[in-house]
Amino acid sequence: MDFLKELGIQALNKGVSTGSTWIESNGPIIESFSPVDGKLIAAVGTTNKAAYETIIKQSQEAFKEWRNWPAPKRGEIVRQVGQALRNKKESLGKLVSYEMGKSLQEGLGEVQEMIDICDFAVGLSRQLYGLTMHSERPSHRMYEQWHPLGIVGIISAFNFPVAVWSWNAALAWVCGNTTVWKPSEKTPLCGIAIFNIVQEVFTTNQVPEAVNCLVQGGRELGEWMSHDLSIPLISATGSTRMGKAVSAAVGARLGKSILELGGNNAIIISEHADLDMSLIGAVFGAVGTAGQRCTSTRRLIIHEKVYEQFKEKLVKAYHQIKIGDPLNTQNHMGPLIDKDAVAMYLKAIEEGEKQGCNYIVKGEVLNGPGYESGCYVTPCIAEAKNEYAIVQHETFAPILYLMKYSHLEEAIALQNGVPQGLSSAIMTLNMREAEKFLSQTGSDCGIANVNIGTSGAEIGGAFGGEKETGGGRESGSDAWKAYMRRQTNTINWSEKLPLAQGIKFDF
Repeated sequence: MDFLKELGIQALNKGVSTGSTWIESNGPIIESFSPVDGKLIAAVGTTNKAAYETIIKQSQEAFKEWRNWPAPKRGEIVRQVGQALRNKKESLGKLVSYEMGKSLQEGLGEVQEMIDICDFAVGLSRQLYGLTMHSERPSHRMYEQWHPLGIVGIISAFNFPVAVWSWNAALAWVCGNTTVWKPSEKTPLCGIAIFNIVQEVFTTNQVPEAVNCLVQGGRELGEWMSHDLSIPLISATGSTRMGKAVSAAVGARLGKSILELGGNNAIIISEHADLDMSLIGAVFGAVGTAGQRCTSTRRLIIHEKVYEQFKEKLVKAYHQIKIGDPLNTQNHMGPLIDKDAVAMYLKAIEEGEKQGCNYIVKGEVLNGPGYESGCYVTPCIAEAKNEYAIVQHETFAPILYLMKYSHLEEAIALQNGVPQGLSSAIMTLNMREAEKFLSQTGSDCGIANVNIGTSGAEIGGAFGGEKETGGGRESGSDAWKAYMRRQTNTINWSEKLPLAQGIKFDF
């Protein structure tokens, strides 16, 4: 495939690098098979402990120089990275689609997210603001400033194999940090491709070696990073189970972590909703990326007055979903990431049936021509109760649960009544309902939308959620502060040394 060649993907790729230097490592080989057709795309070498320690040591040395580059100059490097991504957008979008399985439109959209966050970070490089405060002591000045942390370890997930990395890396770099990235072992080639593009820019601009580092591997590598005192910040995206392990390891050494974990996102469909618009938001939220987004819509909480009407619309729309090769833009939905994901999908349906779910659109695995990989499934819909264990659990698959409500307070309680707290939405043309949903007695999620779905966040806002979603924030707004340390400074320009709070200390 031409896009693999353009992105520098070979049959066997070294997977460990400090930048311009690829490090020999005798770790196990990861073979990347496409869920689109089941074919082997390429293989990648992984990181052994000796190679990992080399990476960390060199990244520490690079930080000592990189932090002294003026922030706007670091921003200029990130600007060039954004331009390089623009130049390779089509090829990168195809790789994301082919290796991960999301539709080509979504793959291209993910690359656009990287470009957008680079643009955001360029502006940010001139806006790393502190504050000034008035001192209680005469002839004193107080202010705060922000300094880089050091190495930022990035552990990313398969469902957004490049975008989430960029949210972290672009901000970390303009803040003066170095990065060590561990891509998902399910999408290692996306990591290789991005690394090749970035490193060409870094080499041209003589960026210190090891500002941008790549490691490849599985759970053990993530554990090395989480326990490593040399990495002051770990940003990890994945399951709640994984996040709890990372949080425990990093917390035990009093390090910092940004956790982006599970979601169990709901849309409330009000009796005052525009049902046609609501349908688009619900279907894309549930079916997009084959239900493998952390922001995927997993529950619809529908007012009893419009329940049957909306259910009918939804079932009709589901029967029109085209499933197949995600590189074919006529298809709406591609495959799940692998056969393990298919097994979890089937298990969830079985558990739902046992617990009382009524499946009004059946779920099944697709076979036959075009579905040879065994990773294609149909999206399904079940009427369920919020308290069912399977509804409380996040299944990374296109399974949508419907439930009724009669009063808005009841709907909000259902929306909030799960362990996760990432994304939420209400569809309503009633201003009071919208404001209630956004108030302190409304949604308890990190993201709360009105008249758009749960999926598809813009980079300008801080992204993240509460409760078992982890509490982390990435991307826009003031998320950059997580990648820096705050320092409060007091300067005495008087001829005396008065103490705070009027304390006297004479001798």
